[in-house]
Amino acid sequence: MKAVRFHEYGDPAVLRYEDVELPAPGAGQVRIRVAGTSFNSVDGNIRGGFMQGPIPVRLPHTPGLDVAGTVDALGEGVASFAVGDRVVGFLPMDKPGAAAEYVLAPAEVLAAAPQSVPLADAAALPLVSLTAYQALFDHGHLTAGQRVLINGAGGAVGGYAVQLAKNAGAHVIATASPRSTGAVGEAGADEVVDHTAGSVTDAVTEPVDVVLNLAPVAPEQLAALVTLVRPGGFLVNTTVWMPAPGDEERDVRGIDLFVRGDAGQLAKLVAQVDSGELRVDVAERVPLAELAALHARAAEGAVHGKVVVVPSAA
Repeated sequence: MKAVRFHEYGDPAVLRYEDVELPAPGAGQVRIRVAGTSFNSVDGNIRGGFMQGPIPVRLPHTPGLDVAGTVDALGEGVASFAVGDRVVGFLPMDKPGAAAEYVLAPAEVLAAAPQSVPLADAAALPLVSLTAYQALFDHGHLTAGQRVLINGAGGAVGGYAVQLAKNAGAHVIATASPRSTGAVGEAGADEVVDHTAGSVTDAVTEPVDVVLNLAPVAPEQLAALVTLVRPGGFLVNTTVWMPAPGDEERDVRGIDLFVRGDAGQLAKLVAQVDSGELRVDVAERVPLAELAALHARAAEGAVHGKVVVVPSAA
């Protein structure tokens, strides 16, 4: 089969499109014929060698944390899926990924794929939607009637976060650049703040219950967001290389999020997609053979929106 792998850490040029032996599923695993994976910024950080501590991959390594595809073979003990099932999943971050024609996955991380979007496009869902869901509800404890500020809502995680928070009955304040303002509003934000026009803390005049920070802001800017949170509230930060600040005197808790696979949560998100409550947005689709060029564009800041990577055989 064809796969993209890197044999050493480095810039995008280390990615090779090459022939790889077809893997055989072990106990508890399924083999998936990949319809699509997606690009996430963490893929570039893993490839560059910046995540060797928290994500120790074995070289050569195949990137691609998201997968959507069809079950092709079952390992011993797998009863939850059958050959031919359409599935979607967030793969273990330290194992070979889905930038390949076939990939192995633990059955326990998979959910049935949504029926309302093309199978390849379903690969745009797992990591980013789980990040948004866990940030808002597992860590931010967001409930109906509360106010949430989503800082950096113009990206893929932000798009899901706005939709999920609005669906939960929250009042959603979102920051975005002028390029993303329209999309953030369409996602359901009640207020959109142009973060390029001035201070976010000046623009948000009433306290919020939860701040979700998705933007690589300076430490002093992140600390300033704490002042917007009411006593007893939460600041959830996804830029984990910069610790989340809190305020002990006011019982504002700062939480650093490291997303985890959860098939039950993913199944809930798939159900929202199929019910029309959650929209899957795909900015572009790129052939697997061009993954290195996609990484290079991302490193230059030239990738906007969610990109699905499609094997030529899919």
